[in-house]
Amino acid sequence: MSFEELEPRPGRGEALAGLGREDLDLYAVEELHERIAALEAEIARSRAAIEGKASKRSAADALFNFR
Repeated sequence: MSFEELEPRPGRGEALAGLGREDLDLYAVEELHERIAALEAEIARSRAAIEGKASKRSAADALFNFR
């Protein structure tokens, strides 16, 4: 067992909150562009998760709608 396995996992939303507190003055312009690209990829991943959940919800609503 490694030390990483013993440490508690970060709570939901802690990583996002940490991003908002980070000092951007420490980054070079290219690093900021890379950061934006990574955040845009995360936004796309989040949107895909929303779409997946919405389609599952629609399928469940259609299945259990007895009108």
